Amino acid sequence: MLLGQVFERFVKESPVSVMVRGLLEKALCPQILDELFERSAKNQYTRELLFSTVVNLMSLVVCGVHPSVHAAHQASVEKIGVSVTSVYNKINGIEPSTSGELVREVAGQMEATIRHLNATMPDLLPGYRVKIIDGNAIASSEHRLKVLRDISSAPLPGQSLVVLDPSLMLAVDVFPCEDGHAQERSLFDEVLVSVEEDDVWIADRNFCTLKFLFGIATGQGYFIIRQHQSLPWQATDDFRLVGQSDSGTVFEQNIILSADDGQLLKARRIKVCLKQPNRDGDREIFILTNLPLEVANAILIAQMYRKRWKLETLFQVLTENLCCEINTLVQVGGNKQTILVG
Repeated sequence: MLLGQVFERFVKESPVSVMVRGLLEKALCPQILDELFERSAKNQYTRELLFSTVVNLMSLVVCGVHPSVHAAHQASVEKIGVSVTSVYNKINGIEPSTSGELVREVAGQMEATIRHLNATMPDLLPGYRVKIIDGNAIASSEHRLKVLRDISSAPLPGQSLVVLDPSLMLAVDVFPCEDGHAQERSLFDEVLVSVEEDDVWIADRNFCTLKFLFGIATGQGYFIIRQHQSLPWQATDDFRLVGQSDSGTVFEQNIILSADDGQLLKARRIKVCLKQPNRDGDREIFILTNLPLEVANAILIAQMYRKRWKLETLFQVLTENLCCEINTLVQVGGNKQTILVG
């Protein structure tokens, strides 16, 4: 009865904190996390320390409850039941595939809750699932042990590709890599496996390769991707004026993309003459899409790509001020590092 009265006071005075706590406990349910680990881990296995215990420790650090994994361990050493060395060894061995599966599992549960509450944002393109993909790198200066900061052979920073669903405002997928110096394009094969029918992928020009564009189309998806200057293409007509968007004057032409194996892909090349130069000083940008004209005209395509800019800026603000972008904690081990995304 006493605990019930205390709980009722929290519900009355701070309902949001109670709801957030409830959602976190549901999403990070120990049983679900341990089952996730068993099906996704390839080399690692459970002895005495459960994966759910590690996630709980890491969440305490990521949320700022404790300044380090060691401090979090010391605060719960009796409950954890293993040494801090065992904890670090467990963290060091967690595979990128397990980290990715953790993000997908939590995002799936949060998506169900958001949709149940009818709390989604307006769809950018009704009838299609829009996915915005971008790189998320940990600079080499971050999370470095002091004794290694002046050593050129110090452990590598981390790298990942993050997929955002703008209607949910959730990171719904992640493709982590232990080598922060690896190119984003080295992860494209993993991304393309996840392409589903009627996906619409929005990305910057780093993703503009024949392999990525054809891969999306092969998966019966669509792309809205800024053109990279090195991409080969062939025009089938001249630019024609379409009209004005929020960003500037919009033109469009039809083009053909040719794969190395001889496959052809019809696409639309959209030019936006910007009202104001972008942050790189460009006064015009070119966007490629394979969406049919009857689904999305050039002005809508330009507006959707502009939405990617706004969301990218939002993520930067959240990262700098609220630490709300995907938090990545790095544990150095030997000549590599393991990334646990939570």
